[in-house]
Amino acid sequence: FLKISKLALAFAIIHSKPPGKSCKEYTEHLAKTVSEQDFGWKSKVEVLEAEVLQLRQELLLNKICPRFCLENDASAETLLDQECINPMSYSSQLEDSGCDVSNDYTFDSLGIASDFHQSEHVDTSKRCLKRVPPLNLCCTSKEESLTAPVQFLQHLLEIRKLSEGGILRADFTELENDSFTICKSVSRLLDGLTVFYNSPEFPVSNLLTEAVCVLISLITDTKLSNHVLKRCFKKLEEFKKNLIQIILRNSNVNRFQALHAVSHTLVLLGRNNILLRNSLISLLLSEVRQFAEQLLQAHQIQAMYDITQYENIFPLCMILEKILQNETEESNISSSDYDGEEKIKFLKNLDQIILHLSDEFPLFSLYLWRVSVLLNSAQIQ
Repeated sequence: FLKISKLALAFAIIHSKPPGKSCKEYTEHLAKTVSEQDFGWKSKVEVLEAEVLQLRQELLLNKICPRFCLENDASAETLLDQECINPMSYSSQLEDSGCDVSNDYTFDSLGIASDFHQSEHVDTSKRCLKRVPPLNLCCTSKEESLTAPVQFLQHLLEIRKLSEGGILRADFTELENDSFTICKSVSRLLDGLTVFYNSPEFPVSNLLTEAVCVLISLITDTKLSNHVLKRCFKKLEEFKKNLIQIILRNSNVNRFQALHAVSHTLVLLGRNNILLRNSLISLLLSEVRQFAEQLLQAHQIQAMYDITQYENIFPLCMILEKILQNETEESNISSSDYDGEEKIKFLKNLDQIILHLSDEFPLFSLYLWRVSVLLNSAQIQ
């Protein structure tokens, strides 16, 4: 049947081709016309899917709490104002390669700490959940594509806080009946963040600050985190892998400002949930171990190595060090409870690797040693 169909199509093209054009040229013209039509339909479908998702989000919010309306609830606004903590502002600029940039302060608007130590003790789950602009289904930029999921998830968190304060009654069992909506919303949030981190623009929108804030708030919320992790764990794993690859593959001259923002997001993910923490440690240990082995091999045969990747491996080491340290006492997440398979692989030949690389690569060897000390902290204690 397929052969007959192809033969019939070929005869139709031959008989209908205009004079002065070869069959090949006419076929390519028809193919281009069809592909353009397909692209137009795909765009329309995407807009309709976004509209359907928005309607499902509104319906789910209404089922959870029919009386939810912050604009007309003065007491609700008062409660949110009391719980609001303004995003951190940092006057110091991020260190970079030394090249001038037009807006050194731009990543401060992301809520990204210019110093990890300044941001460690800030409870991101208590940041103010501001209202975002009305949803624009025909997004013209990647910042606007974050609006829909951020708006829905913010409203969900607001209902959660108000119900906890006794202002509203909410039935969160409805999340079990409509897993698609929350899963799709979190998925779009993660995709939007990935697109931004792949090619950050300056100056950036405050919406991106809130996107990261909402993500961390979902993970740390006692009621909502189970729903998010149960349905979106694979997507979160994919998100972490994408961020790690963004760090490793970035070769821009002035990349260190952007890498710091990505690193901070990974640290927040790794320190606020034990499941995400352990999986992130495994991913980071695997990448650092593979690079160390490749660097040792290149050093032994005096071969060239990727200097850019060598520079980019240090953010991964710093992330590892931050996560392995006991930063989340309130969550009872200890640095000594990680005992995954990657830990065994990482420590197996580490002493030999450090011994051979210490003269030529002292800083990298030092980081390897520091990570190994943190991994062995339970045995040392």
